[in-house]
Amino acid sequence: MSRLLIQSRATGRFLAPNPEDGQPVWVLGLRAAALGIMEDADRVAQLLEDHTEFEDLAQVVDLDRLGTPDY
Repeated sequence: MSRLLIQSRATGRFLAPNPEDGQPVWVLGLRAAALGIMEDADRVAQLLEDHTEFEDLAQVVDLDRLGTPDY
């Protein structure tokens, strides 16, 4: 199973739930983004569709593949 994060290539921010109300927001830094780590690719796809704009240049980061030769 993968650990996935959504990151904006435009700003470097990560899409993660707001600790106060759970709504997705763009946050700066991996510590704040930790709540946004997901294992469900379908959930990631839905968040991309619902909460990103073209200008965000959103990408999915697989934390388990970072630093590997294939990434």
